[in-house]
Amino acid sequence: MNYEEKNIQQEQTKTIPKPIVSELPVEARKKLEVIQTLLEPCDRTTYGHKLREGAMKLGISVRSLQRLFKRYQHEGITALVTIDRRDKGKHRIDDFWQEFIVKTYQQGNKGSKRMNVKQVAIRVQAKAYELKETDYPSYRTVLRVLKPYIEKKDKSIRSPGWQDNSLSVKTRDGFDLDISYSNQVWQCDHTRADILLVDRHGELIGRPWLTTVIDSYSRCIVGINLGFDAPSSLVVGLALRHAILPKNYAEDYGLNCDWGTYGVPQYLFTDGGKDFRSNHLAEIATQLGFVLKLRDRPSEGGIVERPFKTLNQSLFSTLPGYTGSNVQERPKDAEKDAQLTLQELERLIVRFIVDKYNQSIDARMGDQTRFQRWEAGLRAIPEVLSERELDICLMKQARRQVQRGGYIQFENINYKGEYLEGYAGKTISIRYDPRDITTIWIYQWNKGQEEFLTRAFAQGLETESLSLDDAKASAKRLREQAKTINNDAILQEVIEREVSVNKKTRKQRQKQEQSYKATSQQPVITEEQKENQTDDELVNESVDSAIEEIEVWDLDEMKEDYGW
Repeated sequence: MNYEEKNIQQEQTKTIPKPIVSELPVEARKKLEVIQTLLEPCDRTTYGHKLREGAMKLGISVRSLQRLFKRYQHEGITALVTIDRRDKGKHRIDDFWQEFIVKTYQQGNKGSKRMNVKQVAIRVQAKAYELKETDYPSYRTVLRVLKPYIEKKDKSIRSPGWQDNSLSVKTRDGFDLDISYSNQVWQCDHTRADILLVDRHGELIGRPWLTTVIDSYSRCIVGINLGFDAPSSLVVGLALRHAILPKNYAEDYGLNCDWGTYGVPQYLFTDGGKDFRSNHLAEIATQLGFVLKLRDRPSEGGIVERPFKTLNQSLFSTLPGYTGSNVQERPKDAEKDAQLTLQELERLIVRFIVDKYNQSIDARMGDQTRFQRWEAGLRAIPEVLSERELDICLMKQARRQVQRGGYIQFENINYKGEYLEGYAGKTISIRYDPRDITTIWIYQWNKGQEEFLTRAFAQGLETESLSLDDAKASAKRLREQAKTINNDAILQEVIEREVSVNKKTRKQRQKQEQSYKATSQQPVITEEQKENQTDDELVNESVDSAIEEIEVWDLDEMKEDYGW
């Protein structure tokens, strides 16, 4: 040992009082043993080795052991004895955050609502951002604050699983999206529904396309579009418009719950189809303020594809006109059995989603239904956009020329525009909702941009609801009858069609009624009525019971969703 090392050793030992080992707690004695090994004369290499061994023995870092040794030099044996803080058991956060955390958790678990700790932590983070504060309680602090409240809560969760683990998806450009709250990442996809539809006259049309928008965090279906148009950016726009706006349905839908979801996502995560790579969708994203991201792997689409399978198994397979998911499963009389129109199927799908799918508990989410998870997982109340801000999502038709008097012709229907007389002879652009074209929106081009002008209404059809497909079907029927196609003729055709619909046989009305009551309580049927029912009527009774069945999740399906 050289002169310098001897001086260090002497300096270390001269202020150290002799300890009374028998009076020390076990933990303090353990610390003293380590310190005594450090006091033994040695070279620097051996001393460093002893430091690392001692730190490992005490379960602390080398730096912590060095601080402990320094304290021992100045304070003696008292440095080895841990003294409890006066504030032990209390949370070292200010009263505002303490109250905010507890209040958020309690309000998030009132009645049928469900909110977990991670969702409270997200609200805390959002509140800090709103207050422009950088120092706010972490997830662990939130957990400590809520621990006594959680322990009081009677839990019956069998498989918490996904609720405490963030889902992460990888984008094609190498970006990792960590999904931790509602309306953060939406996914969108299309499928050809496995069911044949007819028009209002009972003539076979074909299978419609269903587009769904899913919130990745909650697995809630937040928006749909049903129609015969093939997938395109225009169809995606309609589905997004439905997802973003609050949804209100008339009483004839027979809903027991509210759809409830709305808002604008932060990201739209999709496959690489041309409809999702179009300039039109990029324009929608730019105007509404969300980012488009493409999937890196096909397995990343399990979240948005899973509901299609559920709809096929639990809804479409119970309805007349079901085609099966493949050729082997296709019923022989699928074409003959088809009797639902697009509007009737849309009602059934909406009812299934609102009252059944979104109100069901996903196996990955503990005791929260999909809608409860969406509601609890919001960072803040979503902003409600006006319908005019979302006109960019509407279907766009080729340009038209304004006629004298402010009239416009579209799909063989004459429209009268508000304050449009002064634009006679000018070319305008039309946007419309294909579910009801009795109202269209008129735009003019100004410096390369569309500028909203006014609305135009179908003359004589203002009180009616007419879809684009119905308008085309009416025009086709009038041509076949060699009749003039105009607003009056289309209106008369609509009226006659409604009359023919109301003249359905008792058996047809009963079938339709049973389809509409797919999610309602079954009526009581006497034994005499059962004996008088036909086989077809008995088969249709299975619609109600099939939709009421509880979904069963298995390991293979979860592997499919996560790409394991």
